[in-house]
Amino acid sequence: NRCTSLWIKASRCYEHKQYRNGLKFCKQILSNPKFAEHGETLAMKGLTLNCLGKKEDAYDLVRRGLRNDLKSHVCWHVYGLLQDLEGYRETRYQLLQLRPAQRASWIGYAIAYHLLEDYEMAAKIIEEFRKTQQTSPDKVDYEYSELLLYQNQVLREAGLNKEALEHLSNYEKQICDKLAVEETRGELLLRLERMEEATKVYRHLQERNPENWCYYHGLEKSLKAGTAHPRVKFRECLDRYLRLNFSKGCPPVFTTLKSLYHDKEKVAIIEELVVGYETSLKGYGDKEEPPTTLLWVQYFLAQHYNMVGQQTLALEYINAAIESTPTLIELFVIKAKIYKHAGNIKEAAQWMDEAQALDTADRFINSKCAKYMLKAGLVKEAEEMCSKFTREGASAVENLNEMQCMWFQTECALAYKGMNKYGDALKKCHEIERHFVEITDDQFDFHTYCMRKMTLRSYVDLLKLEDLLRQHPFYYKAARTAIQIYLGLHDNPLTDDSKEMQADTANLSDKELKKLRNKQRRAQKKAQLEEEKKTAEKEKQLKNQKKKKEDDDEEIGGPKEELIPTSWPSVENPLEEAVKFLTPLKHLVRDKIDTHLLAFEIYFRKEKYLLMLQSVKRAVAIDRDNPWLHQCLVRFFKGVSESTDLPVAVRTVLKQEITRLFGDSNASSFNQEYLSKHSRSIPHRVAGRGLSLTLTVSHLSPSHSLTQSHPLTHSPSLTLSLTHSICTDVLESLGNGVLGDCKERAEAYRAACHKLYPYTLAFMPPGYEESAKMANGDTSMETEELTNEM
Repeated sequence: NRCTSLWIKASRCYEHKQYRNGLKFCKQILSNPKFAEHGETLAMKGLTLNCLGKKEDAYDLVRRGLRNDLKSHVCWHVYGLLQDLEGYRETRYQLLQLRPAQRASWIGYAIAYHLLEDYEMAAKIIEEFRKTQQTSPDKVDYEYSELLLYQNQVLREAGLNKEALEHLSNYEKQICDKLAVEETRGELLLRLERMEEATKVYRHLQERNPENWCYYHGLEKSLKAGTAHPRVKFRECLDRYLRLNFSKGCPPVFTTLKSLYHDKEKVAIIEELVVGYETSLKGYGDKEEPPTTLLWVQYFLAQHYNMVGQQTLALEYINAAIESTPTLIELFVIKAKIYKHAGNIKEAAQWMDEAQALDTADRFINSKCAKYMLKAGLVKEAEEMCSKFTREGASAVENLNEMQCMWFQTECALAYKGMNKYGDALKKCHEIERHFVEITDDQFDFHTYCMRKMTLRSYVDLLKLEDLLRQHPFYYKAARTAIQIYLGLHDNPLTDDSKEMQADTANLSDKELKKLRNKQRRAQKKAQLEEEKKTAEKEKQLKNQKKKKEDDDEEIGGPKEELIPTSWPSVENPLEEAVKFLTPLKHLVRDKIDTHLLAFEIYFRKEKYLLMLQSVKRAVAIDRDNPWLHQCLVRFFKGVSESTDLPVAVRTVLKQEITRLFGDSNASSFNQEYLSKHSRSIPHRVAGRGLSLTLTVSHLSPSHSLTQSHPLTHSPSLTLSLTHSICTDVLESLGNGVLGDCKERAEAYRAACHKLYPYTLAFMPPGYEESAKMANGDTSMETEELTNEM
């Protein structure tokens, strides 16, 4: 009926963070006399008010809803979402009084105090409960063991380190998890500054598991390692380590030493030693060493030179290694990695495909190959690659979505974004958002389970994870991609498909125009075939998914809305959609400057000056000299100066804060100071020069552009600090007019960059990709063009 559909709409508004609309739907239901006290609607209204910051009203409504429908799982679910810890403590106390013989009542009451950070009371409750447990000291009881470890955790969090160590020693025999005992003991000994004992514990742990870095950090703290140990020993230890591992043929040697590459002195020693090994092995043959030793030395040197940015040398070494042993997968993987770091991801994807062809049963190489293909924009090829390890009879994309394979979806989103397929990119971003919603919902199954099975340490960790879930890199990457796309859609809304397919043909010759028309026809035909394929796959999977859909209908939010790629680019308010992704980042990823700069970009377009101020202040606290931040600051200053309809109170606050940020400077002088301060940094100069154009139209003529003092020839020290990605950004800025009318200079800049970075795809001469396709025998395009002409 009508009220059911209104309730579903209200729950969807909550999921989409459209809280005002959700309240309207709840009000419409409650205004009906029959449903004035409808429990689930009251609970939903309370949950929505809670998100708007009205905590007291929210708690009252949810409790009222719960009283009216005690059997509703929705009401209890919403009550849990409010995280009313004070209320949780009161209910646990009442349950303890009603059922003092049940251990869940005791544990729930103790956890309530633990979550409220009243550790002393929590420890007392656990101790009283522990005394009631009649357990023999010699008997192994896993649940009692977990209770003891949880009790120890509470003591540690309370800062009672001495008592926690005594507790651990007293009950050590009754604790099953011996590894946790040793790790806890080492941590407590460090806190109590009993370094000799801590050293023994961490040495024992290190012997048990040499791959755990935490043990090395603990050992380092216990030894108080510093400059007291002679640094000369590094060369001797390294020499001994390298000789042993090269002779044995140990591939991950470079991975082990990679953490040393921040120290230039150590890098020089590594290079000197390994180059010496190669010279020696080539000069004396394999009289004492096995023939594979030279192979592993060359393999290491290829990775070394790739790491220090000398890709030409790296390729020489890896090619020599491949020539001697053309069946070793690791060599092709490193060659692909070298091309990727050199800026040629398409070549990298080809070599990773070669590696994958050598062992089609290796899932790791398969995933790596798919990732490289996605970075190269080969989405269909990547899907086919992944299909080798997905469920048979099902679409690889759907199966990866079901398995919550988020690395694949984030890379897909970035690939589609690079191809300007914004609908498909946003679909992937929203799929990742749904995964995090599902993870949150799935956590509710563990609340009763953990109490029953006494896995209390894991349970508390789970409760803490709930609050930080969207801090995960996968969510951050997806949210950032989605925000960037929505900002682009706001600035340049997409037109109708018919208009979108029309290109600017005024400056095209007849041959070029014919080529463009053929390309458009191919794209249209390809899209049609893909649509037909998707329809067939959906029909095939309909029967298998029927039961799953019925289960989904029982969820709180009703049946899940299908994500349709074509609907996202035409969304009415892209900025509101962007804010939905931004909100969790502002709370959970505050330490990343991009979070606050993306927030500024949204609020700048919404003309929310106080929120813009908040964003730039937070960004300034992280990195004041960031080029993107500088652009935001100048745009903010300029926007405030030009605004005429701001309220008096807002203008007063802005004036005070601008004085603190900019001093007595105006926007133009502030930009000039920034350019002078960072005159030897290309990214900073690009940011400053671009702003000069917007501040003063005649300020930067082509003759005074960035390329006037060419960054590749002007200063050797400046050249050393360049990377191919920085040069790519500069070339893009020269081509799109950010630095003025510099199209003629852009070609000279590209040629100069090509000499410095000969493998980077962005710096290749015009027509390189077409000639490469012809060289590889790819004549499909020409054949199709001929067919179309006929």
